[in-house]
Amino acid sequence: MADPGGFSATVVIPAYNRAELLRGTLTALAANRPPGGGAFEVVVADDGSTDHTRAVVQEFGGRLTVRYCFQEDLGFRAAAARNAGARLASAPVLIFLDAGVRPGPDFVRAHLDAQCAGPRAVVGYTYGYRPDVSVPDALAAVRQDLDPAEEVRRHGSSDALRDVRQPAFERFGYDLAATVVPWQWFWSVNCSVRSADFRAANGFDEDFRSWGGEDLDLGYRLHRGGTAFTVSRVAWALDTPHQRSPGDDLASNAANIAMLADKHPEPVTELLWAFFARPADRFEIHHEWNVEDEYRLVLAAAERARGTDVRAELAALHGFPADQRVAVLGCGADLPAGRTAGVRWFDFDGRLAGAAAPGGRVEHALGVRLPCADGSVDRILVTSRLAGLWERWQEHIVAEGHRLGARVEVPFLHSTAW
Repeated sequence: MADPGGFSATVVIPAYNRAELLRGTLTALAANRPPGGGAFEVVVADDGSTDHTRAVVQEFGGRLTVRYCFQEDLGFRAAAARNAGARLASAPVLIFLDAGVRPGPDFVRAHLDAQCAGPRAVVGYTYGYRPDVSVPDALAAVRQDLDPAEEVRRHGSSDALRDVRQPAFERFGYDLAATVVPWQWFWSVNCSVRSADFRAANGFDEDFRSWGGEDLDLGYRLHRGGTAFTVSRVAWALDTPHQRSPGDDLASNAANIAMLADKHPEPVTELLWAFFARPADRFEIHHEWNVEDEYRLVLAAAERARGTDVRAELAALHGFPADQRVAVLGCGADLPAGRTAGVRWFDFDGRLAGAAAPGGRVEHALGVRLPCADGSVDRILVTSRLAGLWERWQEHIVAEGHRLGARVEVPFLHSTAW
């Protein structure tokens, strides 16, 4: 698998004022064993650095086929930097790697081997990546002056160094084909994708202008486009411990996940947002938590609710003032004629999404985060189609009602309202 110029893969590395961390990444890449399908190239995409990033790249001109591109510092624009690097790529496979992440000796070869099984998005195993910790004390023993393979040999079995996604990987036998939400583990710290699939998905969304979320957004779109996902334990890399701002980063990530959910409104993105929107003082973050389990519960509830007739519950609409703006959650397939103005119809069963409804179409949503502006709804009517999910998601749906300025009514609970 190589382009006419002989490159089998292009490694794209976004960078911003991390020259010495970048040096470690390029050193490890220079030590990579050549992939069987041909040579690889590296593109360093600089997001406006003011340090000696360019000079570090130039130092490797005799050891790597490396190119450098620079964009003006207009704030955090990692998505735009990655896209700029990808535009310079000439190989059929794009590998994305963060500055400071040092790949193992067969890193490029392993990504290409995974791609040879067919077009897919490859999630590379990443030791030591701890975005929610400032400087992990447990990783203090990791040294940049040692070969990454030696570091992994010494410390790779420790809980502190393992990939934070490992419990999920092990649960599914490192086979993401067995999952329904594989894109939640597609992180740009170490991943690859066919160039054609990347272009078909329009690359990273450059609206993401702060830390986090742009990789999940790309993964979501790749998945919707039919790209398969897999994990490669062999395409491993080791993150170098460095100073972080976890509080700011996690807040930024939560805001960006909200943007992702707003761009792609449907139950699975609502569930992702619900996790990241949890108040830090009330919920401890567990990396073992994943959208997979929650979405499977929603899919199972949709199957159980199939055929549930809620027309009698929807009759309550006729008693609402005509000027009230109403959102119906769990509207089902049989919708009442008559009232059309001011009503939006939502159901969590994807089979109903887009179906004709009075005054519009059925929208695909659970109700945890609706595609509605603040203060834009007066009343939310929840039907018994959500009975199997209500206890689990009641708090979130009621909170969403408060955001929208709505009174939440649940007739199947004997007119309980919030």
